[in-house]
Amino acid sequence: MSESPAVLRLYDTLTRSLVPLVPGDPSRVTFYTCGPTVYDDCHIGNFRSFLAADLLRRWIESPLCTLQAPDGSTHTGPRTVVHVMNITDVGHMTDDAAADGGGEDKMATAGQRILEAKKSGKLPEDADVDPGDPQAIGVFFTDRFVEDAKALGLKVITDAEANPELMPRASAYVEPGMIPMIESLIDKGHAYVAGDAGSQAVYFDVQSYPTYGALSGNTLDQLRGGAGGRVSDANQSQKKHPADFLLWKEDESHLMKWRSPWGTGYPGWHIECSAMSRALLGDVIDLHSGGEDNIFPHHECERAQSCCATGHDTFARHWFHGRFLMVEGKKMSKSAGTFYTARQLFEQGHDPAAVRLELVKTHYRSNADFSMDSLRESAITIERWRNFGKHLRLFREHPSLAASDESRFAELADDLVEVIVDALSSDLNVAGFIAGIHVIMRDAAAYKSEAAIEKAKELRSLSESTGDWFREVLTPDFAPDPSTNPGMAKLWSALAEAHRILGVLPIAKSGTETVSRGIAIFEGIDPNPEVEALLAERAEAKKAKDYARSDAIRDELAGKGYAIKDVAGGKVEVGPA
Repeated sequence: MSESPAVLRLYDTLTRSLVPLVPGDPSRVTFYTCGPTVYDDCHIGNFRSFLAADLLRRWIESPLCTLQAPDGSTHTGPRTVVHVMNITDVGHMTDDAAADGGGEDKMATAGQRILEAKKSGKLPEDADVDPGDPQAIGVFFTDRFVEDAKALGLKVITDAEANPELMPRASAYVEPGMIPMIESLIDKGHAYVAGDAGSQAVYFDVQSYPTYGALSGNTLDQLRGGAGGRVSDANQSQKKHPADFLLWKEDESHLMKWRSPWGTGYPGWHIECSAMSRALLGDVIDLHSGGEDNIFPHHECERAQSCCATGHDTFARHWFHGRFLMVEGKKMSKSAGTFYTARQLFEQGHDPAAVRLELVKTHYRSNADFSMDSLRESAITIERWRNFGKHLRLFREHPSLAASDESRFAELADDLVEVIVDALSSDLNVAGFIAGIHVIMRDAAAYKSEAAIEKAKELRSLSESTGDWFREVLTPDFAPDPSTNPGMAKLWSALAEAHRILGVLPIAKSGTETVSRGIAIFEGIDPNPEVEALLAERAEAKKAKDYARSDAIRDELAGKGYAIKDVAGGKVEVGPA
């Protein structure tokens, strides 16, 4: 392992370069993540962005992570990450991305969907929500988001249970935060009121902020043409520039509305995050994350109005954005049947741990391609990792069995730490990180004495149990005794840290662990029609005494990551290879 581990370097959207993350105070990193708009269930593309932020946060918190301090020195901890994720429950418009807003009220459309679901009997029996009450709709979908996010291991959700301020609702910050910020922008000459009483609007003056467009790469000349229809001809006459964006809209008909100096109405989309991040994290934050669709207009506008309101040149020291999630090589589509929410996948029986791995295993700046085949591969990987806990348990309960391999286990621990640091410090290279875990687990499982192998055969319960081994072995109470088993204790510590960062194995195993389908008995993995078809073909081959074909199918399944075992009654057990 290198003597001086590299500092964390991340791609920064604003500078378009890979640079060290340099927080104002490396012992306390402030992090703001744009959260969900709660008028529907979150789809897996949303969660990919949230999970990328969660992985980054876990790495920054790790004692293995080194940050660069403002004075150029390095900081290795201890370190706290103050992570805030907002809940947008104000009930914005379906055309929020447009500079002038518009479209339908999102809460109104959500209410209509809920009403239709109630009539058709598709709404859960325990759901008690009034389709005409926008606040109730917001609470309903917020609760569902929290359930899904918790199942996927987002740490910010656990934090918010202890401190609700870390998951602020936009509706609670309109009067104490957004309206005063808009007033300040007007007073400083960065915003103006347009229109007559009864139909007033407050716009941000983009020409008052010289670097507007720097985050997204847009220029005011490019935006003057309308930026793809972002401006309304009807509103253009009262605006100073086509790109001037909405801060407040007077509208008595809006479902959710507040009184303001510019009439009763609602805030623009962008002002909410500026107000909440300032109230909870201060004028300047260290990290701001979101999906690439947030870069423009949302984060561009946030940056402008925050800097102008606070007087600081910087709003976020580092901008972290993940790429889109594709499904079967294309954009998610409800009509094509390729639109998935996390909740749908859970209801289909997919393990949340496998869903998390599937959504984080591709580099955050690459377009990930989700497929059911790939999700099944992630499930198989999870089972392999969980099964590795058997080795750790064996050596913990019988420390003398590992004695001959102590030095090798210590070497593997050092190798794993080096892999973790090198991969994650280099722009969160999660693929390299996961590959390193695979190699270390494989090598650790291979280095067992003959005595250990024989003992494992005796302890049949270890191979037959369906217990969630790694959730147990990741706990500090399980750590091998360094005085009797130093090498294994060191390897346990490195592996436990690796999986705390990845956040997959700490997720409880869910769903049915044994599923019987035809002749196949799936143990700890999801049923697979392709596997079932191959097993049926294999059964026919055996019946015809075509043992060459039978063996070829076994090998084909092994190549796909499945191990099979013939059991009584003509059944075949299927598990991870």
